Amino acid sequence: MTALRIAVIGGSGLYRLFDERDDIETVTVETPYGPPSGPIRIGRVGGRRVAFLARHGEDHALAPHRIPYRANLWALASLGVCAIVTSSAVGGISDRARPGTFLVPDQLIDRTAGRPDTFFDGDDVQHLAAAEPFDPVLCRAAARALTGLGEEVVPNGTTVVIQGPRFSTRAESGWYRAAGADIVNMTQYPEAVLAAELGMGLVTIAFVTDTDAGTAAGDTADAVDAARVLERMAQAGPRLRSAVAATIAEIPTGYRPRTLIPAAAVQRVLAAPLAAEQSR
Repeated sequence: MTALRIAVIGGSGLYRLFDERDDIETVTVETPYGPPSGPIRIGRVGGRRVAFLARHGEDHALAPHRIPYRANLWALASLGVCAIVTSSAVGGISDRARPGTFLVPDQLIDRTAGRPDTFFDGDDVQHLAAAEPFDPVLCRAAARALTGLGEEVVPNGTTVVIQGPRFSTRAESGWYRAAGADIVNMTQYPEAVLAAELGMGLVTIAFVTDTDAGTAAGDTADAVDAARVLERMAQAGPRLRSAVAATIAEIPTGYRPRTLIPAAAVQRVLAAPLAAEQSR
């Protein structure tokens, strides 16, 4: 199979990317970290071959803390992917992150716990420079794409990534706001840093569905609940697909991701024995 360069990881509300009438290839990838969230579908978006993986599974069966992040990223890297466009539903906690808008985060604050968040947890010690956890070139491409579609877009911002599956308390939401965060999400960590460890660039297109535990002024009319998130993501589905397609079109044909971990170390990770082989 010809190596792929671009992949999409779909979050809540984006479980399929290609039209059913398209010529779609399905690939099952075994990894050293167990199975990915689901099969990888390969099709075309705007004439470019793209791999698609549903982060929560195609039936949304995986809670945020149970997603096999390392398996997902390893599987995409093994196919030759170097650029990843992801989508996520988020709660807005700053004044500029209003429900119904898009935001392209360039920073994150990790508040998760217990998630395997590195490929280098053995004797091969590598340290990732994570000052810019999302790829700057891809972030600019996504912001241009959304602007070109006429969408209201915040071109940068900070995500606070919480453990989930519960939502924030009002005190937590206020704390995150005071810390300078714009949006709250449950899945952007460790996804972004794992991609960077394997030499892949990643950008997230975040759609604001709610105001988390309420606004700073105490307005809870758009406060988060699971039904509201899923309903608004379903409503935004066509806009989100257009945003993903436009972002893919904006990725330069000669795009090269940053080298943040030595290539030889990355190759050692990709050459690791598969999970099935390790269990024998």
